[in-house]
Amino acid sequence: MKYSLIGLLFGVITSSGALSDTIEWEGREFEARNVKASVVELSGQKVMRVERDLESLPFDVQRLEETVDEPHYLRLKGVEFSDVIFEVKMLSRILQPSPFVNSQGFIGVYFRSTEDDSAFDSIYLRPNAGRADNQRVRNHTVQYFAYPGYKFDKLREIAPGLYETWADIGMDEWITMRVHVKGDTARAFINDAKYPSFIINELLSTSTSGGIGLYVDIGTEGYFKDFKIISSSSAKAGGI
Repeated sequence: MKYSLIGLLFGVITSSGALSDTIEWEGREFEARNVKASVVELSGQKVMRVERDLESLPFDVQRLEETVDEPHYLRLKGVEFSDVIFEVKMLSRILQPSPFVNSQGFIGVYFRSTEDDSAFDSIYLRPNAGRADNQRVRNHTVQYFAYPGYKFDKLREIAPGLYETWADIGMDEWITMRVHVKGDTARAFINDAKYPSFIINELLSTSTSGGIGLYVDIGTEGYFKDFKIISSSSAKAGGI
């Protein structure tokens, strides 16, 4: 894998606590919330590289459920949506060395995120689980959670299997995810599927509108490209 000076010329590696937290990419401005982000070159393309910033938001393997599914994402600036359809391509690798040996390449999106990150919804992927030999593991490939009260572990406890599913995806490959958010529901279409790969019939966040972000979690080196907003009902829509 080759990195170029593009990351230095066009990207700002930062976290939410940094003095400068804005990065330009694909004609839009994003801000880093507890992540390190930079525009790099991957296979001849300019893409966004994101990883969780463990200095601004530490992780504790002994407190797994408390220190994952937190506000660590790259947020699109200047917009708030209630209903929206958006799409992005993502590629996941395991950091080497990994701070979490059980990392599944966690990568995905946030939506309806409040400005202060007090509430949001998320759909993310575990690409390393997609082609596992164990069906139970496969069933955890696609995950929904709502911050702060309904992280992955809580949802498995109160509604086993309802907020996660399987998809045929893998590590180190580009995965397209298109998300349709409308009212109390969200649908995710994986790799240009004609029908939804995953349906959330009842969104659990207290936020009914907010921003969009690109998410990675512990042990993941995430890459994104071709981000686009297809349609939206906007509360605030400057600069899209």
